[in-house]
Amino acid sequence: MDFKQIIKRAMEIRSKYSELEIKKYGKEWTKEQIAQGFVGDVRNLFKLIMAKEGARNIENVDEKIAHELSDCLWSVIILADKYGVNLEKSFQNTMNDLEKRISSEIKR
Repeated sequence: MDFKQIIKRAMEIRSKYSELEIKKYGKEWTKEQIAQGFVGDVRNLFKLIMAKEGARNIENVDEKIAHELSDCLWSVIILADKYGVNLEKSFQNTMNDLEKRISSEIKR
């Protein structure tokens, strides 16, 4: 699956969430609520990483880390869409900038 397909799949699931939110709450989640959900996913991921490093006891930690990383990626894709960010282009630009910065630091 390429990045465009991943984005498309994320948007399909967001559409289904929108339907569910309207059914349950009478309206879709706001961008802020989606961002709050993302923060919750990051918190959950951190707890799992703590378990992986031996600071917590959580069963099936590898499986759960994979799930939370996917949740976080989904949230980033959805937030990018909500804020009009071309994530594919932005990612490439950011990686290019980081590569230049790192290369210049290495050369010092």
